[in-house]
Amino acid sequence: MIILQVVQNAVDTVQQVSQVSVQGYEKLPYWELAKMGGVIVILLAILLLIAIYIFFERYFAIRKSAKENPSFMTNLKNYILEGKIDSAIALCQSTETPLSRMLEKGLSRLGRPLSDISETIENAGKLEIAKLEKGITFLATIGSLAPSIGFLGTVTGMVRAFFNMANAGNNIDISLLSQGIYEALITTVAGLIVGIIVTFLYNIIVDRIERLVYMLEARATEFIDFLQQPQK
Repeated sequence: MIILQVVQNAVDTVQQVSQVSVQGYEKLPYWELAKMGGVIVILLAILLLIAIYIFFERYFAIRKSAKENPSFMTNLKNYILEGKIDSAIALCQSTETPLSRMLEKGLSRLGRPLSDISETIENAGKLEIAKLEKGITFLATIGSLAPSIGFLGTVTGMVRAFFNMANAGNNIDISLLSQGIYEALITTVAGLIVGIIVTFLYNIIVDRIERLVYMLEARATEFIDFLQQPQK
């Protein structure tokens, strides 16, 4: 009976401590958690805002570039069949898309071997893709560095916590260490959150670019195949 009573008291104590801890955490605002992270959390927040800006700026730029005019390729082929090369070039210049700029380069090489035309279109396509990829390297860098920056904040916070304990002398209190560890781990959590979000945004952009590259390659191949056909 005595052993059972001791066990029951221990269980009750653990439950009470858990309830107090949970209640204390629920009452702690997120802003207070962020302030505990200090400079590291501020740095991570700035990096997150930069990453979000790059994502939306690139996303809408790629989305605009990927829009196709259903009649563009048809009109372009008709102009070529009719021998209106100047009109075909003017059509490309007025359309103002990566595809139109690629094919405009190809039209400027008409009369040369098809291998030269194909190479010119390919080089123009590489330049267009390079323009669309502007900034996404920085996006990937933020996604990979954010967890490391958060861990750095945790390490420095742990050093500070143990330093405070060393200076406490004989007045060492377990709450002094637990509070220091608690505050230090906030930066790791913040770093992981930023890293996960930015990596997800980066993968979305990469997927959009890959789709655009596939479309450009398909239209360039269609254009070269058309030039290879006997013209009436």
